[in-house]
Amino acid sequence: MKIREADIKDLKELSLLFDAYRVFYKQNSNLEGAKDFMSERLSLKDSKIFVAEEKDKLLGFVQLYPQFSSTQLKRAWLLNDLFVSPEARGQQLGVRLIERAKVLAVTTKSVGLMLETEKTNIIGNKLYPKTDFILDELHNFYYWNVKA
Repeated sequence: MKIREADIKDLKELSLLFDAYRVFYKQNSNLEGAKDFMSERLSLKDSKIFVAEEKDKLLGFVQLYPQFSSTQLKRAWLLNDLFVSPEARGQQLGVRLIERAKVLAVTTKSVGLMLETEKTNIIGNKLYPKTDFILDELHNFYYWNVKA
């Protein structure tokens, strides 16, 4: 199993994984939209995407977006997307992808990684503490959505 940075030649397989990820989060399947979105991320290089590959097949990915901490005067990375295909689960791929994300955080001299997941994401809520993430119980999380 190899963990490596994604590139444009991965677009077809990566789009399939990304669409499955979105469906996991209760979004309607939209393979064309997933392909367009991932193509834009890869071409603009505005995120970092690492993939888990075995025998020329992509089995999972992690996508991170750069942010900045004004108070700590450093970059921070938002671990926004993590997905392992159902047939590859149980092989520690999620752990390996997170470990690769941690390498990115260290090599870019960032303050660290942050993430958010639904309370109902049983797999993620077990995985993240196992990989040394700490649940923030001190802050409120707010969001605002543009109304369509």
